Amino acid sequence: MGWLFLKVLLVGVSFSGFLYPFMDFCLRGKRMGQKPNIVIILADDMGWGDLGANWAETKDTANLDKMASEGMRFVDFHAAASTCSPSRASLLTGRLGLRNGVTHNFAVTSAGGLPLNETTLAEVLRPAGYVTGMIGKWHLGHHGSYHPNFRGFDYYFGIPYSHDMGCTDAPGYDHPPCPACPQGNDSSRNLERDCYPDIALPLYENLHIVEQPVNLSGLARKYAEKATQFIQQASASGRPFLLYVGLAHMHVPLAVAGPRANPRGQSPYRAGLREMDSLVGQIKDKVDHTAKENTLLWFTGDNGPWAQKCELAGSVGPFTGRWQIHQGGSPAKQTTWEGGHRVPALAYWPGTVPANVTSTALLSVLDIFPTVVALAQATLPQDRRFDGLDASEVLLGRSQTGHRVLFHPNSGAAGGYGALQTVRLERYKAFYITGGARACDGSVGPEQQQDPPLIFDLQEDAAEGEPLQRGGAEYQAVLPKVRKVLTDVLQDIANDNISRADYTQDPSVIPCCNPYQIACRCQTT
Repeated sequence: MGWLFLKVLLVGVSFSGFLYPFMDFCLRGKRMGQKPNIVIILADDMGWGDLGANWAETKDTANLDKMASEGMRFVDFHAAASTCSPSRASLLTGRLGLRNGVTHNFAVTSAGGLPLNETTLAEVLRPAGYVTGMIGKWHLGHHGSYHPNFRGFDYYFGIPYSHDMGCTDAPGYDHPPCPACPQGNDSSRNLERDCYPDIALPLYENLHIVEQPVNLSGLARKYAEKATQFIQQASASGRPFLLYVGLAHMHVPLAVAGPRANPRGQSPYRAGLREMDSLVGQIKDKVDHTAKENTLLWFTGDNGPWAQKCELAGSVGPFTGRWQIHQGGSPAKQTTWEGGHRVPALAYWPGTVPANVTSTALLSVLDIFPTVVALAQATLPQDRRFDGLDASEVLLGRSQTGHRVLFHPNSGAAGGYGALQTVRLERYKAFYITGGARACDGSVGPEQQQDPPLIFDLQEDAAEGEPLQRGGAEYQAVLPKVRKVLTDVLQDIANDNISRADYTQDPSVIPCCNPYQIACRCQTT
């Protein structure tokens, strides 16, 4: 009942809208020490090759490319999983899914979320004096105490899960397409299996649904407005702030605002990239005009492109997973091939992060948590172990040393969810299991156990096309090192304080602002 009392209290103060977290900032802000503001922007389903600074064939990311020239670009940066919820849980906890309990996606009907005994980045920074805001896709539980307002965020504006997990009146581009929300009794409609015909997509501001169904064509504009408002008001308060923006781009359905959004007849995907780039540019411009010298802006992605969406999916660049292509299926999202987890990443902090630098350090979304905690002069939780490392020295241009080892958890294409059966060891990558996700042509690569593992030399074979010969001297030198680091991490996890997520489902937890209307319709904005 404790959380319910808190919810009632918070609802009472949140009627004042966006301003409620800021009521006491001016009273306390000036007493806080100088700590950096943090803006984390997480793209959705964006390929490594969708960033022009990474891949010359891409011409649609002018603002991000400018940020790369003014900051640091990471070319060996990885999502902590190859699908939505696990990747986001790892960003906010610095821990792999086998530790934080989030190994696969939460549903519209999920009663649980990121386990409550896991400490989020926002929950660490608030006691250090930070005001915290989250805008966009959450996907770590929406019911009760799993809502962002109860996970350390003073302010929340966004969709509680992926924006394809509910119907809208103008659905946008998807493959295959989903129908619009019903206007009347349309129970006889012929529906695609992955569509959500009976529940409209909700948009929250704090604990309240302010729009259902969401107008997707106006979502980027609203996210930009709310993000810039937050930065402005938090900056004026005198307190440091954390803003975490979970973009809807480049996940399907793609919806681009206005008839002028696609002036040269570009594909929907390219038009979406341009809209996303504009949104990020607006956030960066606001930072530049309010707190440029004291704000770290970190841009990255949650996983690689969703290949089964065909022309509505992004580019993996050179990380084509050729070995898996020959077996069938896709080597992108949901897989442990490079195309599934190697993501664009940029850091921008004028005067602190050196400009126009390309870092080859092996880094991960897991590193955001410990790095930000260190920069904020906060304290890591002491009763658990972390998989991320403090990359401050890399950010400051003093080091090119990142991880020696990374583990890529199974994310749906093969093996048990969250299991660690793919190991990155310096330049080498070992697969104890392989499999391809659903491809554009509908094919799925077979799950294959690999023992001894396939080992690729990524420095010589970024496309993962030709594994080392199992009988060769190089393979025999690497194999025992791979086995040791995998044994060590599994033992470490076994000895750790781990969590278990509640994946039970209950239709009564589906967000619904008006159960008396078809598809829960309401419009309050």
